Amino acid sequence: MKQHTTNYINTFIEVAEDCPVSRAQIPPEKKEKTIASLQYEKLIKNPYQYSSDDIIFECYVIKNDISENEKQEEREKFFSKGQACLRSSPLAKRYGFGIHHNKDKKVALFPVESKEYQTLLNDTSVTKTKAMRSKRK
Repeated sequence: MKQHTTNYINTFIEVAEDCPVSRAQIPPEKKEKTIASLQYEKLIKNPYQYSSDDIIFECYVIKNDISENEKQEEREKFFSKGQACLRSSPLAKRYGFGIHHNKDKKVALFPVESKEYQTLLNDTSVTKTKAMRSKRK
């Protein structure tokens, strides 16, 4: 079974052109955790510890209440089809966070107003891509 991936190498996902905020915002708490809050919690506490695939699949596991015993088989099934990458993450589209993938495919968040965000934007050795827009032009 072919396995797809959402991982990038040495790439920075900039906030979307139509991102409504100029300073990063923490996703609001709701009764049930949103994809944005799940991704935020995982990435803000563990920079460069997880790949994009790990983050996206872990959110799927939580949202679908998948048991530890089922995880490996479910992961293979999940990535047998193409999945949306972190360019579609609400963190980059709505909440003002850039997402950096390092050379080891591990991911970290950077607020749009931070010095680190600007450093990554200006680093010519890092590939840049924008998060997906929320609305069509």
